[in-house]
Amino acid sequence: MASISNNPLRIASASGAVTDRQHALESLARHERIDFIVGDWMSEMNMTLRAAGKVDSNGESAQFESRFLHSLAPALEHIAARGVKVAVNAGASDPQKLCSAVTELVQSKSLDLTVAWVGGDEVLDTVLADAKNGEEFESLTTGQKLSEWGFEPIYAQCYLGGWGIVEALKAGADIVICGRVADASPVIACAAYHYGWSRHDYQQLAHAFVAGHLIECSTYATGGNFSGFKSLSGDLSNIGFPIAEILPSGEFFITKQQGTGGMVTVDTCKAQLLYEIQGPYYYHSDVVAVLDGIKMEQAGVDKVFVSNVGSKPPPPTTKVGLTAKGGFQAEAHYFLCGLDIEEKAKLLETQLRYALQQSSFHCLKFRTNGRCPDDPKNQDAATVDFRIFAQAREEADLAPPRFLEPIMNNIMQGYPGATFAMDARQGLPKPYYEYWVALLPQTRIKHVCHVPFKGLDIPIAPPDDTEIFIHDQPSYETSSALGLDSFGPTVRAPIGYIVHARSGDKGSDSNVGFFVRHEDEWDWLRSILTVSMLKELLGEDYGGGRIFRFELPNIWAVHFLLKDYLDRGVGASSTYDVLGKNVAEYLRSKYVDVPKVFLERGRI
Repeated sequence: MASISNNPLRIASASGAVTDRQHALESLARHERIDFIVGDWMSEMNMTLRAAGKVDSNGESAQFESRFLHSLAPALEHIAARGVKVAVNAGASDPQKLCSAVTELVQSKSLDLTVAWVGGDEVLDTVLADAKNGEEFESLTTGQKLSEWGFEPIYAQCYLGGWGIVEALKAGADIVICGRVADASPVIACAAYHYGWSRHDYQQLAHAFVAGHLIECSTYATGGNFSGFKSLSGDLSNIGFPIAEILPSGEFFITKQQGTGGMVTVDTCKAQLLYEIQGPYYYHSDVVAVLDGIKMEQAGVDKVFVSNVGSKPPPPTTKVGLTAKGGFQAEAHYFLCGLDIEEKAKLLETQLRYALQQSSFHCLKFRTNGRCPDDPKNQDAATVDFRIFAQAREEADLAPPRFLEPIMNNIMQGYPGATFAMDARQGLPKPYYEYWVALLPQTRIKHVCHVPFKGLDIPIAPPDDTEIFIHDQPSYETSSALGLDSFGPTVRAPIGYIVHARSGDKGSDSNVGFFVRHEDEWDWLRSILTVSMLKELLGEDYGGGRIFRFELPNIWAVHFLLKDYLDRGVGASSTYDVLGKNVAEYLRSKYVDVPKVFLERGRI
């Protein structure tokens, strides 16, 4: 393990989403010994919402994330006093306007801080021109061609690398605002700037990329969203934000804020590593991290050392997300209770399908969510949600006389105990947006670092050394699988009693990674978790889509990618699990034959 005595670069993460807690910027800047603060206020959901807001207002409104400003304001004096630099993904569709707003805020406090911004991520004109010239823009999730989508793009935003941030820091910027760089780009950039790495220092960049991935979702690395949450310690109302300590080699430690709850362990770091990856090759427009050999070691209390990340040159392309107006959606709910839930749901669905003008909707789903347990302990435990969800191109097709009223008017002929959800506001039509993810050549992007305080606009060249993007990453079953009877007597139990898991979304794809706590459980995990077993565990939810599988043997993990599993992704999804985060928890609840010797160590 590398020594910590090298005085490593310290980068703290202050936000993982626009909905994250807002106190972290001020707390980190005031109390922690850090060099940089990064943060991500972006997601596919607010990318579509900000895009639509900019288009609908003809560019008049300010479509950046104002919550970043609220977080930044109390931190500015500490940032200035302690010489901390900041690089954030918060500009959304208006990074220049956010740059101006931050500059005004700094000036109102009479602080000596400079602000720059990175642009070039808005690429609708380029996409439309290339499509007109025959570029197919195949979906990364479905493989479908853009011309077959059926929706008209109104906005396109690509994911930029970190070199625009590097140039801003070189020019003397204290705060760098980005519209849409990749989630890990700020960490890659801060490390590359600090250590003077070149664009071809792939091994260092790949490690920094993984460091960025581990802290980009803030407290996901310190116990948030962790399947082992029952083992968390300290003040769980204030789980600490993570800090990456990056060495000159790129290898790094993950730790967290002092005096906060949560924890940093190999398992919390494994969980975040497995979140949202797509296979052994983790792509970024500056580098490709090769993950299957990665190593993690506990280096002390709340400190994990990460090494052995492989590397490849970046692809000649980067990801681009297209937003389109999908139409309108609405939903309504009934409550079912007690016995015969399936029969009650079937009766209600039959009646409502007759009452609704189904041809008006391009999506109409009936879902029974939950179950009544045997001998329920109270009425709430016996109550199940029946959800009616619809989408249509035209608002009039979902107006109350055509959707909400026919659903409500069915109550008197309904199932026994028929009860309609009294808050019917979701039954009114609201706009929704479709999202299409494809690839765009980096040579077609005008990546620019804007330094207003020096009057500079610095162009960022695309990479000059690339390897083609691999659409279908390596997928394989385990080698030399062991017979499951070789692990001794078993009992039927949820796999999650001894197996951690983590899942997430990329467009309409979902991924899920499983890992175990003990080395001798690894052979069992890799042997039992085949693609066919995953299909069996998914049960009725498996719709026949492609599944990719690979292993990370040094961290005892098996990873699966479920192609096009999430019904068009977060902006348009008809399911409750719009982000794919509960795929893992669903699968952990499924029963398998678990070796008794492993269960005797105690449940997760």
